[in-house]
Amino acid sequence: MASARSVDGDDDGLLALRRASLLTTNPRIDGVGPLTGDAIGTTADRRRAAALAGHRNDPDAARRFLDDPDGGVRATALGALHRASALRTEDLAAALADSSSTVRSRAAELVAALEGRGPAEAVSLLGLLTDPDDTVVEIAAWASGERVPAEPGAVEALATLATDHADALVREAAVAALGSIGDPAGLPAILAATTDKATVRRRAVIALAPFDGPEVDEALQRALTDRDWQVRQVAEDLSEPL
Repeated sequence: MASARSVDGDDDGLLALRRASLLTTNPRIDGVGPLTGDAIGTTADRRRAAALAGHRNDPDAARRFLDDPDGGVRATALGALHRASALRTEDLAAALADSSSTVRSRAAELVAALEGRGPAEAVSLLGLLTDPDDTVVEIAAWASGERVPAEPGAVEALATLATDHADALVREAAVAALGSIGDPAGLPAILAATTDKATVRRRAVIALAPFDGPEVDEALQRALTDRDWQVRQVAEDLSEPL
């Protein structure tokens, strides 16, 4: 026997989807200023509506949520515009300077997804490499390694992060980005990171892959006897003849 909730069509998931659909099509929200929770429902509703707009390839609906008071909704709207192939340079530029760390992080992820091309070509990640939020810095460091070609000034900024930043996750991301970029100017920082804590050492040994020379060989030899077995394994893999 079906439950009363099923018969009445009041399933939570279905109701949420219907409400999200209404938010993306309701003409009552057209032509208004910054959207508020009182105007169009809960934060969760608005976030679902923004996501739904991307899946429906409806950039106009998604764009309305870029001014939402909630950072999570704004970040979702940004991703929806990317999904709908309607992301603009000015959207990314504004998001990279957003007051919400969630939005700044999402913008950096989209720069990485675009490999710095298209709407991401004219925006800079350098500012986020000194962001007050370490999570934003970590994501921006990783994203910097995904740009093709690397942004001017990125190698120097990443090298500083790899050697000087207090957060090991940031140092690890910076080292990985330097390895991805493969610029010789980043090699000294990678070599220094081979003596960092184990997680960073592992990443540093992997980052040595594009490089060669006596300093690289010496670092790989040292890694072969590292106390961390994963560091040793990576070094063995890189030391095997092709």
